[in-house]
Parts: sequence; C-alpha cells; structure tokens
Amino acid sequence: MALRLAGKVALVTGGTSGIGAATVKRFVEDGARVAIVGRNAEAGATLVRNLGGQACFIKADVSQESEIVRVLNEAVGWGGRLDVLFNNAGGLAPGGVDTFTAEDFDYAVRLVLGSVLYGIKYASPIMKAQRWGAIINNSSIGALRTHMGGYLYSVAKAGVSHATRLAGMELGRFNITVNCVSPGAVTTPLFLGGSRVAAHMQPEKAKAVMAKVADGLAQATPLARSGSAEDVASAVSFLASDEGHYINCHDLVIDGGLTAAGRSSFAADDPSDPLAMGRRAMR
Repeated sequence: MALRLAGKVALVTGGTSGIGAATVKRFVEDGARVAIVGRNAEAGATLVRNLGGQACFIKADVSQESEIVRVLNEAVGWGGRLDVLFNNAGGLAPGGVDTFTAEDFDYAVRLVLGSVLYGIKYASPIMKAQRWGAIINNSSIGALRTHMGGYLYSVAKAGVSHATRLAGMELGRFNITVNCVSPGAVTTPLFLGGSRVAAHMQPEKAKAVMAKVADGLAQATPLARSGSAEDVASAVSFLASDEGHYINCHDLVIDGGLTAAGRSSFAADDPSDPLAMGRRAMR
C-alpha cells in the first residue's frame, strides 16, 4: 500500500516544536520530504538528524516577508518542487481590549496573520506551475468563539480563517486547495508561554505544568481527554494528501467538542478559557 504523501515535498513553518514538529514527523512517516522552518537551530538539527535524508532545516523568522521568500526558494531548491505548505508558525500576542500597544498589534499581525498571508502569496505561483498544491493554515478555536484565547491573538486567527476561505476560492481553479485547522484543548508549549519560553524551563517543571493543563482540558472537553499535537498532525496530513484534495476553503476544528460547550463564566479568569488553564497551572 502506497504511503499517503509519497513523492510529495512539504514545508512546515514553526516546525521545531509542538504541532509543527509532530506534523513534520507525520509527513515523513507518510512518505513526504519535509523542509522544516523555525528559529531554533538546535531543535531543527535534532529533527533532521532523527529523520535522515527526508528532511532539511531552514532557520528563519517568518514574521518577515523577505524571510518567507528566501525560505520558499531554499525549500524548492532542496526538494525540486513544493506540494504542501503548512503555515503553522505563530505565538501568543499580549494585550487586552484596552491595554494593547502598537508594538503588540504589529507583532500579532506580522507573526500570526502576516506569515500566513505571505506564505500563501509566494507559494501559490510555485503550485500554480505544478497544477497541484495543498496549503493548510493553523488557525485556532480562538477565531470561532470568544474567551478562547487572547484579544489580538484571536483577532489575528480570525483573519487566518477568513484568508483561508478567500484564498481557496481564488486558487481552487489551479487545483490548489487552501484549508485551515483550528486546534483547541490540545496540550502544546503554547500553554507555557510559547516554544521559546518552554525551551528555557526546567524539564520537570514543564512536564508538571503540561500535566496540569492536560487535566484541566480533559475536564472541559466532552471526550474527557486533552488533545495532542499528533491529533492535529493526523488531520493536517489528510488535508495535504490526494485523499483530502476535494476539501477546500474548510476550517477543520480539532478540539474534542470543547467549543460546542461555549463559555461557562464571565469572570476575568474564566475556568473554561484554555489559556487561563495554562496560567493557573504555572502558579
């Protein structure tokens, strides 16, 4: 039986930890060669070493347009083509409704939304020439419901979800699909403040915090368990495959049913807010 992604070349931004790293591994297991993009060169080198000739690492800051252009050129130079782009890079954006600064706004727009828009912009000509492509964007349940993430983060993720629909409408005639996934109730380094914060935490402390977060998410989820990065990676692999290629302009929610329950409290530290769970676990 042929592997799902056999012969395909993929690029994953934010690929050195969490959902990104899990997706890189799943892509390789499913037969793809993968260009891993991130800022952590040490983590990237470790992944490449473990995956052998099926992967390469490109260090970059994808909040910068010029870096995205360079990354795509290097990936195509390495792999000979580009079949799949997973716009996964992102991070928490500080600031509330009446407290965010201009710097907070610029950061959220450039990293969370801009990296996706520029990724689509510069990947689409490559895929048009091939007459095949699959672009998957990592959105969030914060784009769908209130109190499922920070203010600017949720606003930017809502932009990611709508950009997905707009781009899919434009690119579908070139046999390019554009979809997004909206994870929620998934235990990742986001709850530790992001991968860069997690990298500097003592391993035992990080493990303990993540266990508390997983327990809290399990209690808020109809499936009674938290999700994993691998749960998201499985869905992304399907959307990247020939099997999933009739799906377009779609937002696949991966949250164990969490958003169906909605918000349970209007308190400032709402117990149903996934990010609030992370804050409490670190106390």
